[in-house]
Amino acid sequence: MTQQYPKADQFMANTHEVENQPQPLENYNLYLADTALQSAVEREGASWAFSDLIAFGELAGQRESIERGFQANKYQPELRTHDRYGHRIDQVDFHPSYHQLMTTAIEHGLHASPWSDPKPGAHVARAAKYYLHTQVEAAHGCPITMTFAAIPALRHQPNLLREWAPKIMARTYDPSNRPHTEKSAVTIGMAMTEKQGGSDVRRNTTRAYPIGQTGPGEAYELVGHKWFVSAPMCDAFLVLAQTDNGLSCFLVPR
Repeated sequence: MTQQYPKADQFMANTHEVENQPQPLENYNLYLADTALQSAVEREGASWAFSDLIAFGELAGQRESIERGFQANKYQPELRTHDRYGHRIDQVDFHPSYHQLMTTAIEHGLHASPWSDPKPGAHVARAAKYYLHTQVEAAHGCPITMTFAAIPALRHQPNLLREWAPKIMARTYDPSNRPHTEKSAVTIGMAMTEKQGGSDVRRNTTRAYPIGQTGPGEAYELVGHKWFVSAPMCDAFLVLAQTDNGLSCFLVPR
């Protein structure tokens, strides 16, 4: 007797049914699914952000958002040292999904909201959003965190803060490869470590030479070699270098 198969299975393509696998974790609210996070937000004084966090949790849990995280990691960044005319550009090209993740993060204030709108619980609300978005994709959190950390550092040099803070805190993302003077929004990276100065950055050998007057806020020329630079397409970097008075931090436009 000849075995009869459904038309779809006549070539034995379907060999069995999968019965115990969960459905894809998508199209759900990351914030409402996290009772511990909700309790922490209320306990630490950011209950005023509850509705905003619900909306952001819904956005982060959408299938499209989660897919962007996978795409941003699947397609690695590529360095283009020169353009087609032979001009040196040192540009790192990212997959569009990476830029979409950066846009979402910055438009929702993950990079600066406690500085642009300071109030009780502002850091808690920002941290909760950041925690939700890093579940979608973590690597883009590097430039977001460094940009966030730049404001407290620049407060030690008021003239630089006045020049850079409005662009750092702007809620727009501009990934174009242009000088910061031509942009209304920027991101900040860091170039701290060297081959011999990782955990102990006091061992750094990069030197800072004054161009004119010496002292805080003056212009210096930095000469050295950094071993690791976080997020090289940022618009400026906090860079450690040795001065006659010891290790100091400089803001270096890309």
